[in-house]
Amino acid sequence: MPGISVEEAIRSRRSVRGFLPDPVTQAQVERLLDLAARAPSGTNMQPWRVVALAGAELARFTGGVVAAQRAGEAGPERTYYPRPVPEPYLSRRRQVGWDLYGLLGIARGEREKAQAHLENNLRFFGAPVGLICLIDRTLELGSWLDYGMFLENLCLAAREEGLDTCPMAAFADYPAAIRRLLDLPESELIVCGVALGRADPAAPANALRTTRVPARAFAGFRGF
Repeated sequence: MPGISVEEAIRSRRSVRGFLPDPVTQAQVERLLDLAARAPSGTNMQPWRVVALAGAELARFTGGVVAAQRAGEAGPERTYYPRPVPEPYLSRRRQVGWDLYGLLGIARGEREKAQAHLENNLRFFGAPVGLICLIDRTLELGSWLDYGMFLENLCLAAREEGLDTCPMAAFADYPAAIRRLLDLPESELIVCGVALGRADPAAPANALRTTRVPARAFAGFRGF
């Protein structure tokens, strides 16, 4: 979508959970990562590192992560959500979860269908490119905030290319398997995965539309 505005990129960005097999070239991925790396970072530390996977390497990797999940190897090294999740965050989380499951035809207690969805997640929802995002484990909260800006840049730059993304926290649950499959050192933490490709308009999950709380509900305005 060459020439789209920043606002159009932001409004059209969404987490896509079903992709077409259309290939994405290495040159395209490099361009997107170069753009993403223009994100601000404290004292220009640039804390991001990425492993980009496609083709046979992507298939080998996702097959290995799915096998690890089936074998019960999940063992996250950090906590993504608080325990317990307080309100209003719990209600928002439940709403999007049940909205998605409704589109996928997964009813409460249908564990086999839920397992199939999880495995589809760990296969990057069929995207032709999967990114594994890493960070040095010695870095602190500020660098994680910087990383979020890098990821948002990536998602918005993809929209300009006519591509879609899905940042995926699920991969952080399998650090041992991912280090083994990608030959990574213990010094690197898995931040997330990112699926990259063109959205499949026929995928039921891609009908999901989430809402956002307006600025007046979360911001205070003073002196205007």
